[in-house]
Amino acid sequence: MLFLYVVLLLCCAALLVAGVLEQRRHFAALEQIPTRVLVNGIRGKSSITRLCAGALRGGGLVTVAKTTGTAARFIHPDATEEPVYRKFGLSNLVEQIGIVRRAAAYWPDALVIECMAVTPALQEVNQEKLVRSTIGVLCNVREDHLEEMGPTLDDVARSLSRSMPVGGVCVTAEQDRLHILQEEADKRNCRLVVVDPESVTDAELRGFGWFTFKENVAIALAVAELLGVHRQTALRGMWDAPPDPGVLSVERYVTPEGKRLRFANVFAANDPESTLMNVERLEDLGAIGRPLSVVVNCRPDRVERNGQMGALLSELAPETVFLIGHPTKSAQDAIPAGFTGLVVDLGGDRRDPEELTTAILAELGPASSLVAIGNIHGQGERLLECLARLRPDDSEEVPAAVPDGVREPQNPYESTRNP
Repeated sequence: MLFLYVVLLLCCAALLVAGVLEQRRHFAALEQIPTRVLVNGIRGKSSITRLCAGALRGGGLVTVAKTTGTAARFIHPDATEEPVYRKFGLSNLVEQIGIVRRAAAYWPDALVIECMAVTPALQEVNQEKLVRSTIGVLCNVREDHLEEMGPTLDDVARSLSRSMPVGGVCVTAEQDRLHILQEEADKRNCRLVVVDPESVTDAELRGFGWFTFKENVAIALAVAELLGVHRQTALRGMWDAPPDPGVLSVERYVTPEGKRLRFANVFAANDPESTLMNVERLEDLGAIGRPLSVVVNCRPDRVERNGQMGALLSELAPETVFLIGHPTKSAQDAIPAGFTGLVVDLGGDRRDPEELTTAILAELGPASSLVAIGNIHGQGERLLECLARLRPDDSEEVPAAVPDGVREPQNPYESTRNP
């Protein structure tokens, strides 16, 4: 028995030594990267990560980036990128160690990395042990992951603040809970930089070939300014940066019956506030119009979110609502009593996607817009695959009024894909 205890003790000692050596090796890799930008918040982290990296590249800084969102990507200094390999397809916070090591091999000026921790304790570990950022970004505080960071939005704000760098700088576009962020920043001797989205002009926004928000651009410009990159130089770098695979997009199709369809993939904005903001922006730009139909994709592990999307339908005011995935009852029960649109329940996790798509297209008019909201996984992914096989609609010419001094963007009504 004593022998077994000795073996156990030796194994524990060996693991401790290995852990200490690994940590020292990781900290040495971090020291090779003078500027480390950690992007945190509820919505828009992947887009902001890419915008910050583009702005810094535009300023001539050797910049490596890593996103986590819709499709995790490692972005090299020349803006080329590759998927982040994950064993069994599962994300793990420890993958940040390998990312830092790969980034350090370039001896870069900056690393821009998206926060992948959710629980408050892991957010702090991510900052203090894995990234040790010199500049933090806390883009916004929204209703999501309330079970881990909530239950209130004030709790979410405090949880996200755990990623603020002690003695560093944190950039935010949050307004409603700014006082909480300021309190948390003061505790950490962190300078809080608050950006004004209206400082970004419509002309500057039209330089992008995809949909983005002034808040995201303003944050990236502030990060670039902190590192001495001129505004116009940073903007050119952002305009040239490849968008995230989950970027807000509108595709135009012709159905087999000859109907013309504008389809907006808003799955990435899967909290109510962001979803409403995205749809309203698309309508303001004329990218989608009325009659409007909405697809709500439901997931069994996101019942609360299903209900949030159902409750949102009164504000979106579509003519027709299609409920897919399961359990659709969680969304249907939350639809306000005063909603007058048609509700079509096409739920079921094993429903044939071709049959599902055909049923949706049959309800649409000769020229209409369809918006997909909720969560992309499950039936949402299958619906996108079926719609992508429809014939593109190239018959429409969309005028783009571009002010003098601003480059001609790609057609903003079509999605931009990575080269």
